[in-house]
Amino acid sequence: MTSRPLPEKEPRMTVTENAGARTEEAATLIADARERVDALDDRIIGLVQERMAVSAVIQDARISSGGRRVNLSREMEILGRYRDALGKPGTALAMTLLELSRGRV
Repeated sequence: MTSRPLPEKEPRMTVTENAGARTEEAATLIADARERVDALDDRIIGLVQERMAVSAVIQDARISSGGRRVNLSREMEILGRYRDALGKPGTALAMTLLELSRGRV
């Protein structure tokens, strides 16, 4: 049995290097801001999931009453709202939300 050499451990990045900062002060600021962004992302994900559930209720009611699964005029309103608030990227965001909220066919 031959022994293989142990892999060398990669040096751990310092807090400053991990943040891409040049000072500890900036690294600390970046780390704190990243925590806030992560918390915001968690809230956004929760809100998107809630939106998907509410949209499912709307679709079920529409379909059970003889309507279509998707209401295109309502989707256009939503696209316009996001575009007006966030510019062109808002339209892409709204399209993604609509796609997530349409449910499975």
